[in-house]
Amino acid sequence: MELPVLVGERIRNLRKAKGWTQEQLAEAATLHYSYIGGVERGDRNISLETLEKIINALNVPPTELFRFDDNSDEIRRAALDEILTMITSRKTGEIEMISKINKEIFNALDAKSNDS
Repeated sequence: MELPVLVGERIRNLRKAKGWTQEQLAEAATLHYSYIGGVERGDRNISLETLEKIINALNVPPTELFRFDDNSDEIRRAALDEILTMITSRKTGEIEMISKINKEIFNALDAKSNDS
């Protein structure tokens, strides 16, 4: 699969994880919604400046646009994307707190599975 198609699919997945329409992403990135549609389909050869606008609008690390999975588990990837979009905009202290809470949850789950 070509890079524009892969990047377009990641943008679509991250946009959907935020619960946004193409119009909402376009507005946040100061682009036209039909342009976002073309990017998501891989029809557009976008510039780095445009890519930066989309990254900033989605509020994700740039590397997230290049994280490609084999799509064997789309539900899992969608859930991970949703978690990423929820925590990315948080302050460092909040992320540390979320991490501690998650560790406690994982420890409890591990203990429960070891008891079974």
